[in-house]
Amino acid sequence: MIVYEYPFNERIRTLLRLEDLHEKFVFFLHQESPLQHHVALSTIFEMLEVAGRADLKSDLLQELERQKQILLAYQSNPNVEPEMLNAILSEVDRASVALAASQGKTGQNIRDNEWLMSIRGRSIIPGGACEFDLPSYYAWQKRTPEQRFADISNWFAPMVPLFDAVTIVMRLLRESGHAAKINADGGSYQQMLQGKIYQMLRLMIDEELGAIPEISANKYMLWVRFTSQDGDMKPKPFEGEVPFELALCGF
Repeated sequence: MIVYEYPFNERIRTLLRLEDLHEKFVFFLHQESPLQHHVALSTIFEMLEVAGRADLKSDLLQELERQKQILLAYQSNPNVEPEMLNAILSEVDRASVALAASQGKTGQNIRDNEWLMSIRGRSIIPGGACEFDLPSYYAWQKRTPEQRFADISNWFAPMVPLFDAVTIVMRLLRESGHAAKINADGGSYQQMLQGKIYQMLRLMIDEELGAIPEISANKYMLWVRFTSQDGDMKPKPFEGEVPFELALCGF
């Protein structure tokens, strides 16, 4: 099954982008080639752009506190496993404390590093990080994979609390949705949302169908139009019935 996720607001859109960048960063960080470590470092620069919003940290702290209060309300529910609930509460508490303790603007340690900022400035230019442009960066790339890994990990370390908080918030959001099996007739589907506020939808579809969902939604209506790709990847309407699963997620 392929899972497609669609954000209903700008805040969730930002968190999904940060998740995507973090997944990419972790993958390339754990490789060994200098080219792959260049991608990992460039991804940190992209994270700075996305996470640069001044209120992101406070938004996450508020969301973690709100989730804590929601979870605490389940303590009196006999159908909830106490040990599992306490484990989640502890995880939320740890993330909140670590994020609150992080100093300054996200990635400020990188912004204060003139050498890294010189690389960031040149990397914006296509081919701008060549050895003749940045000989010191070229020399750094010739270090051992272990040295480069340690350097990049240290530069990223102050951002870890932010991404830990993003991971918890998004996991709880995904778990709030309940998937329903749906059939889309004629390659399209509509659903009235009746003004109920959702944060994100998740659409799961069998990869072998070859159907690709194009999603648009607001608080009143959800539209899904399925397309397929021909030989040159040009989209065309998908004809026929499309079975899929849909989960609407909201705290």
